[in-house]
Amino acid sequence: MAAASAGFAQVKLEILPPSVELNGPEARQQLLAEATVDGFHEDWTRRAQWSSSNPAVAAVDERGRLTPKSDGEAVVTAKAGVQTASVTVRVANAKAPVAWSFRNHVIPVLTKAGCNQGACHGALAGKNGFKLTLRGYDPEVDYGVLTRQAAGRRVNLAEPSQSLLLRKPVFSLPHGGGKRFAADSLEYRVIAEWIASGAPPPSAEDAEVAGLDVYPKQARLKAGAEQQLVVRARFSDGRVEDVTRWVKYSSNNEGTATVDDHGLVKMNGSGEAAVTIWYASRVLYSRLSVPYPHQVPAEAYAQFPKRNYIDELVAKKWRQLNLKPSRPASDSEFIRRAFLDASGSLPNAEDVEQFLAGNSPNKRTELIDRLLERDEFVDYWAYKWSELLLISSRKLRPNGMWAFYNWVRDSVKENKPWDKFAREIFTGSGSTLENGALNYFVLHKDPIELTENVTQAFLGERLTCARCHNHPLEKWTQKQYYQMANLFTRVGLKNGNEPGDVVVYAKPQGDINHPRLLRPLDPAPLDGKPMPVDSSGDRRAHFAEWLTSPDNRGFARNVVNRVWGNFFGRGLAHPIDDVRESNAASNEELFDTLVKDFTGSGFDVKRLIRLIMNSSAYQLSSEANETNQKDEVFYSKYNVKRLPAEVLLDAMSQVTGAPTAFPNYPAGTRALQLPDSQVASQFLSIFGRPQRIICDLSERSSDPGIAQALHVINGDTLNRKLSASDGSIALFLKLGFSDARI
Repeated sequence: MAAASAGFAQVKLEILPPSVELNGPEARQQLLAEATVDGFHEDWTRRAQWSSSNPAVAAVDERGRLTPKSDGEAVVTAKAGVQTASVTVRVANAKAPVAWSFRNHVIPVLTKAGCNQGACHGALAGKNGFKLTLRGYDPEVDYGVLTRQAAGRRVNLAEPSQSLLLRKPVFSLPHGGGKRFAADSLEYRVIAEWIASGAPPPSAEDAEVAGLDVYPKQARLKAGAEQQLVVRARFSDGRVEDVTRWVKYSSNNEGTATVDDHGLVKMNGSGEAAVTIWYASRVLYSRLSVPYPHQVPAEAYAQFPKRNYIDELVAKKWRQLNLKPSRPASDSEFIRRAFLDASGSLPNAEDVEQFLAGNSPNKRTELIDRLLERDEFVDYWAYKWSELLLISSRKLRPNGMWAFYNWVRDSVKENKPWDKFAREIFTGSGSTLENGALNYFVLHKDPIELTENVTQAFLGERLTCARCHNHPLEKWTQKQYYQMANLFTRVGLKNGNEPGDVVVYAKPQGDINHPRLLRPLDPAPLDGKPMPVDSSGDRRAHFAEWLTSPDNRGFARNVVNRVWGNFFGRGLAHPIDDVRESNAASNEELFDTLVKDFTGSGFDVKRLIRLIMNSSAYQLSSEANETNQKDEVFYSKYNVKRLPAEVLLDAMSQVTGAPTAFPNYPAGTRALQLPDSQVASQFLSIFGRPQRIICDLSERSSDPGIAQALHVINGDTLNRKLSASDGSIALFLKLGFSDARI
C-alpha cells in the first residue's frame, strides 16, 4: 500500500484482496489495484503495471490475473505512476492433479450459463424433457438426470466431446437456449475434464461454501466510473477460490449503478446502489455510491442538531452523498405529523393552541411523552399489530376474534416487550378465549401456512419459494423449509366448553414429510439448532426460544424496520416488511445500531418509538432544498406519505364532528378501534383497507384511483358528514360563522 500527494490530490493505492493463497493448478485470482483519490475510489487495475517477484511461483498478467506455477511465495506489485502497492501470494499444490467437483464447479458453470434457471431447464416442468433443479439446489438429483437419463447421451464417458452437455451449450447441435459458452472457454474445459475423469458424483464429503467475500465491499466513486468486483468463496475445508466469473449479479438501483455478467459495475448517476451477489445459495452485496453534484458547506452538518445516534448516523450518510438536510419542521407541522404517525389521529384545536403557545425548549419531547400515553396511541398500534397477525372474523368466531384483539390491545397498553409478545403467542396452551394469543393457531391450522406466516410476520422473510425447491434468491433450502414446518406439526386443536372456544395443546405425535425425501426431518428453526425428530420436547417452545433470542438479528430487525417505516414512510430496508439478507438497507450502520439498541433495551417498542420521534431527522420539514429534491431514501427530508384508509376516515369524522357509523358497533367507534377487517365500509374498501388474508403489506393498497376521487367528490361518506345536523358545519352555521371563517 502506498500514499502520496500528487499536486493537491491525496492518493492512496492498495491491492485487493489484501491476501492471496492459490491452491491447486487451476486456482486463479483476479487482483484489483484500488486507488483512493481525494476521497473517491478509482479502479486502476488496467492502468497499473503488474509484476511478480517470482514468476516461477506465481505469474501475473497485464490485467492483474494470477496463475500458479509452483509451490512457494511471491510478491506481486502494482505500479501506477509514482504509486505502488504489493501483496504476498502463497501457492500450494500447484502440480497436484486437477479434480473438478460436480457440486462446486460443474453446477456453478451450469448456473452461470443459465441452464438451470427458471426460464430454461430449471423450470417446474423443465424444457424438452430435460429438467434440472432450480439453480442446482439438489446436486444429487441433477447428477442422476445428467448421467442416467437420455440413454447416457448427456454425459458420454467414452467420448466426452460428444456429450450433449457440451455440444448443446456450444451450439454444435441445435439448442433452443442458443450458445451458452465457447468451445475454448473455461466453462467448456471444466465440464469436459470432469467427464473425462469419470464424471465423479457429488459426495457428502464435498467441501461446502462457508461464506463469500466481495472486493471492494463499499466504494465512493464518480459518475461515469467503472469498478470491477472480485468475489471469493470460502469453503468448509479452508480453501478460498475466486468465483467472480460464476457469480450472478444484480443492482437494486440501476439509476446509480448497473452491473454486467462479469461483475463490472458502471456508475450512472448520483445516489447509492447495492450490487447483490449470488453464489451457491449465498448472498451478499457491495455498496457503491456517487455523491450528488452539490457543494454542501461543513456548517450545514455542524448546525444540524444531533439529539441522538440516529442523527449522527443519518448525517454521516448525508456527508458521504453531499446531501444537505431540509430545514426543521415548524411547530404546526410537527404536532400534526406527531399525532398522525404515533396515534393515527389529528390534534384538536386545544392541543394545537397549547403546543404553539408553549415556551419550553423541551416541548416537543413533552408532547411525544403525552402522545405515547394516550388511548389513541394504544388504538393505533393495536390496529397495526392486529393487521400483522391477520385478526379477522373470516376464520375466527366473534368471541375468539375479540379475545385475540383484546390481548393485542392490552399488550400495547402495558408496553409488553416484543420478545414476550411473541413468546406468549407461540408457547401458550389452553382456551383461546382465556388466552387470546392462542387464536393465532386457529387462524393458521396448517403447518405449511403457519410456517410461511410466521416467517413473514416475525422475521420479514418470504419463505414460500423454498416449499418446492431451494429459494432461488436467498440462502434458504427446501430442507430448511420442512425442518421449520415440522416445528408446528404437533399443535393440537379441539373444541372448548362453549361456542367459539378452542383448546390449544401439544400433541405427542405428528410430522410432515419432506416431499422429495419422503420422510420427516429433524425440526429446526432457520439456521437454528435442530431437535431430534423423535424428541418428546415441546417444539413450539424450542422455536420461541430461538425466535426471541438476542442473537437472532432477524427478529429484532423485522420489528425495528416496521416501526421505523411507520414514521418515515419507508423502511431502512424497503419494502418495510422485507428484511431478508439480500435486501440491502439504505443505512446499514444505522439499522444495525437501532437493532442492537432495541435488543439491549429488552425489546422495548415504546422506547424505540420515543427515540425515533425525538430525533432531528424525524423532525425535518418535507420541503426540499437544492440538494435533496430527489432523495427519497436517506431521510434528508421528511417523506410525504399517504394516510391509511382508517386514519383518513377517522380524520374526516374528527374534522366534521360526524362519527362514522359501523354496523353492530357502538356510535362513536373509530375506524382504528375496529378489531375486525370484515366490518362493512365502502370507504375503507375503496381506499385500500386490507382483508387480512395474507401477511404482506402489499395487500394494503396505497395507489390512488378514479373510484377514490369520485367517492370524495360525490360519495356518501364525506357528503353525509358535511351535511350532518349535529356536525361541525351545522354548529358553525348556527354560530353565524362566515363562509371564509368556516
